[in-house]
Amino acid sequence: MSEQNAFHQILGDSVADWRIRRTPEFTEIRGRYCSLQRLDADKHAAALYDNLQADNPGDSWTYLPYGPFENSDAFRAWIQETSRDGQVRLYAIVDNQLCQPVGVSGYLRISPEHGSIEVGHLHFSRYLKKTPAATEAMYLMMRYVFDELGYRRYEWKCNALNQPSINAAKRLGFQFEGIFRQSHVYKNRNRDTAWFSIIDSEWPALKAGFQKWLHPDNFDANGMQIRRLHELLLRYCESA
Repeated sequence: MSEQNAFHQILGDSVADWRIRRTPEFTEIRGRYCSLQRLDADKHAAALYDNLQADNPGDSWTYLPYGPFENSDAFRAWIQETSRDGQVRLYAIVDNQLCQPVGVSGYLRISPEHGSIEVGHLHFSRYLKKTPAATEAMYLMMRYVFDELGYRRYEWKCNALNQPSINAAKRLGFQFEGIFRQSHVYKNRNRDTAWFSIIDSEWPALKAGFQKWLHPDNFDANGMQIRRLHELLLRYCESA
């Protein structure tokens, strides 16, 4: 039963012993298929730029507020500028077999006082898309936020026209919350923003599904998945 105050107004649930959370640090987060390393212009820019450009006609930049970049020097300058933003933590997604940076991810809108954080700046090269490493990178970022930092809310936002990003959010277990109309102007165009989230009470079941999907036993000799992630997440969430 909802608690009421002296004015008979319904109050939100009590959050007992709440403490401000830590902000994410730049320690390497290592998984079976990939590792998350602090995005470093000197270490990653040239190889990452080449990998992002491989077989890329330019469509991967359409819904990002920056890019495409003319060359690796311009991309390097963007990394340096964005890294100076104290509210952003950028990571290179490094394939453990290739030992190459194959994508970008980041934390932003970091709110330790409320335990809320957003995943963003996602950009996957052809070497990362639709691989176990791509899913593992997202799992590693979630696990760090919920298990190590103790955050309550994990957000995903994207252009409401970006259907691949919407599909990815749903596949990863995010819940759709709505559309913020005319939230941004980028590249001289309107952006309506789709909001998704995962909250801490949902995480244990999602974590079990991710771990089951990422296990080597879930892939055949050709590296093809045996059980789909959505199926496993649904199974564990329904049994929670």
